[in-house]
Amino acid sequence: MIIRKVEIEGYKNLSSVNMDFDLGLNILCGENAQGKTNIIEAIWLCSGCRSFRGTKDRGFIGFDKDFAEIKLIFENQLRAQEIKLHFNKAGNNRTVALNGVKLKALSSLFGSFKCVAFTPDDLEIAKGSPEKRRDFIDMSISQIKISYLNALNTYNNVLSQRNSYIKSVAKENSFDICMMDIWDEQLSKAGAYISVLRQIYCNSLNSYTGNLYSEITNFNEKLKIRYKSTIFNELFENKDYQGELAKRYLSKLKKSLKKDLQAGFTTIGIHRDDIIAEINGLPVREYGSQGQARSVALVIKLAAAKLLTEEKNEHPVLLLDDVLSELDPIRQKFVLNNISGMQTIITCCDEKLISNTPNAKRFKIKNGSI
Repeated sequence: MIIRKVEIEGYKNLSSVNMDFDLGLNILCGENAQGKTNIIEAIWLCSGCRSFRGTKDRGFIGFDKDFAEIKLIFENQLRAQEIKLHFNKAGNNRTVALNGVKLKALSSLFGSFKCVAFTPDDLEIAKGSPEKRRDFIDMSISQIKISYLNALNTYNNVLSQRNSYIKSVAKENSFDICMMDIWDEQLSKAGAYISVLRQIYCNSLNSYTGNLYSEITNFNEKLKIRYKSTIFNELFENKDYQGELAKRYLSKLKKSLKKDLQAGFTTIGIHRDDIIAEINGLPVREYGSQGQARSVALVIKLAAAKLLTEEKNEHPVLLLDDVLSELDPIRQKFVLNNISGMQTIITCCDEKLISNTPNAKRFKIKNGSI
């Protein structure tokens, strides 16, 4: 997977952007607030994911502009393709097109343009909230399996309805068990499927993170990644998400109903799960140092890129946004040694950080211009 060209108009502080990328390493250099991350963000949107900054559609449009547009030309193993995103300030409209065909939603691009982004916020993935880790694993699996994204959307919609009903019960002092049964059945089916895929993904991820972490610590520490479910004590090889696992999920929901009504929300389910990282058997979130946590985050992101390569039989594009400046020289070298084979776009403020990359294509970014 490689980007051939990106064209950007009206996007935040960027002037007209027209960039051709090298097949290997590309470096965007410039001071802070010049537009480097805006370029990375615009490319990331073409993967079908939401902004890693949490920016909404209108926020993509420059202050004095009426619209913003991104055109990305990329190649996979089969052919060249084009993604076009258009954000219009009037009417708050967004259009998404793949090879000239309009799509219903941004997420419809999932599986077309594959990339992995690594930002400074991701360095907190090991010690941050469970929600951050769930978001990471949900996005990673969705890039591999679109059915996962569909199940996740179904689950979240049903969960929202169930929680709204639980809140209304407390106010109105009335309860319809039939309605709850309908929601619980849907949550159980989607939740069991999501649980199985999370377990499978974590097992696969673990096979990469273990080796990478051993490398970065000179084989002095062992890292293990495991999936922690609020429904299942263990999953192991059980993949019967339509049968036994869905029944177990449903049983747990029914047993927790009284607790849910008291709490005012659904207290168990895949929306409360976590991904646990352990170094030598100890949870990183509680016992890991800042340096260990950063190393864990690094290897998790690099492992995700390698796993995506394995599953789809082609390298994703790697986007590294101002990550090297947050790392010591050993971790900087580790990153650069593990991105071979992938087209990579790196942003940085200090050119000294990438002085040992003679084959890289360099772009200077200043005041939104290339």
